[in-house]
Amino acid sequence: MNTRNVVAAISALTLLTAVGTAHAAGCLKGAVVGGVAGHVAGHHAVIGAVGGCIVGHHYAKEKEKERAVAASQRSAVAPS
Repeated sequence: MNTRNVVAAISALTLLTAVGTAHAAGCLKGAVVGGVAGHVAGHHAVIGAVGGCIVGHHYAKEKEKERAVAASQRSAVAPS
């Protein structure tokens, strides 16, 4: 394993541990998908992982908002 790979792995682990559990929703799954896509697209796995984390987190927040709206609509319609 060369030095570049070691530095990339340490950087990725540092990024993942620096993200708190409150912000981890969607990040890990997005990081994995982005890392693979970045690697395939020209050995840019770390950049892909960071971008995937950002996009995955955004999608998780949007999905959570949709769930909250749906739950509030169900509770407003439900008979008391």
